[in-house]
Amino acid sequence: MKKVVLAYSGGLDTTYCVKYLGDLGYEVHAVLVDTGGFSEEELAFVEKRASTIGVAISVINKTN
Repeated sequence: MKKVVLAYSGGLDTTYCVKYLGDLGYEVHAVLVDTGGFSEEELAFVEKRASTIGVAISVINKTN
């Protein structure tokens, strides 16, 4: 199985991309880089949405 890394925001567009790429046979690995633009609640939502659609997400915090 081919693997792909997707910059994932948790929005409709990138959530659709996860499904689309999965349908094409890719194993999707999602990454979100937090440069300070997300609240804790937003990050929790993104992680929950990623989990709901069956993709693991790595959150990289660049504000520390």
